Amino acid sequence: MGSGASEAARRSDENQHLVTLSAFKMSKNEITFAQYDLFCEKTGREKPSDEGWGRVDRPVINVSWDDATDFATWMGCRLPTEAEWEYACRAGSTSAFNTGSNLTAKQANCTLKKTMPVGSYPANAWGLHDMHGNVWKWCSDWYADYSSSALTNPTGPSTGSYRVARGGGWFSGAQACRSAYRGNYAPSNGYDAMGFRLAVAP
Repeated sequence: MGSGASEAARRSDENQHLVTLSAFKMSKNEITFAQYDLFCEKTGREKPSDEGWGRVDRPVINVSWDDATDFATWMGCRLPTEAEWEYACRAGSTSAFNTGSNLTAKQANCTLKKTMPVGSYPANAWGLHDMHGNVWKWCSDWYADYSSSALTNPTGPSTGSYRVARGGGWFSGAQACRSAYRGNYAPSNGYDAMGFRLAVAP
């Protein structure tokens, strides 16, 4: 987990370390407005804004970490840990992106200035779409420096100020979509480039 010292645009919070994970499943796509709107209707929540870009099969945006966690619980799932997210994103790759050392506009939405319907871009080797770009994805962990020790099923620190988000979004540019890039955001806020996907034990 993390990036090698020679990776372009590498940041100081990406030090490589060994992680062992138990088996888990991850949603093929980012959670869509259609899915989240149903949750809102069933639980009496206000539906988040789509910024005029469209709903249905576009990834839900303007949802806080707390909102995402509530949806995950409602579905009988959870948010992925940061380690699970990176493992799933890489899909066996060790390069900066699961597509290799570069990420093009045909491979991910990182420059279009708005969201695109989920699955608009090719899946990675494990069948997961939009691991790079479209919207940032909330993870369950609080943001903090990595441990330098080998870890098994890490879940991050018990407290913090910001939650981890991964994958980059429609405005990010390719470098912030790298497999090892770590975003951190206030968990009580929603953002127009922030969504999420789910994980569950098999």
